[in-house]
Amino acid sequence: MINIALYQPDIPQNTAAIIRICACFGFKIHIIEPCGFSLSDSRFKRVAMDYSTLVKIESHESFDSFEKKNWKSRVILITTKGDKNYHKFKFKKNDILLFGRESAGVPMTIHKKLKNKIKIPMQKKARSLNIATAVAVVASEALRQTKFILC
Repeated sequence: MINIALYQPDIPQNTAAIIRICACFGFKIHIIEPCGFSLSDSRFKRVAMDYSTLVKIESHESFDSFEKKNWKSRVILITTKGDKNYHKFKFKKNDILLFGRESAGVPMTIHKKLKNKIKIPMQKKARSLNIATAVAVVASEALRQTKFILC
């Protein structure tokens, strides 16, 4: 099963939309704290609706604790600084797709730790996609490659 990890998300509506994606595809979602909002935030609840009951949400107090608990899984960072396009990357069924903060991505220390860094190709003048859109794009390709193995 593909997993999604969000590093210190700061926009509740985006996280809620990603939870809906995870619920629909059967993904587990990891939230690496600190989060920029409370999961009881009304903006979060409005977008997540009842989908948060359909997905396993695992919270981690830090990237280190996330890394320790998931040491057997391959963590792939999705970043505008990636060196390989997502559709040319070979996904495996237990991969964790890591997405950074909407406002700042992930720190350079995490960039240096991770071997696999991929990107979604975009026009040069575009800065980035909305994170929920990026999750949907990359997760769809990961599902396609792993033959839509849903849990």
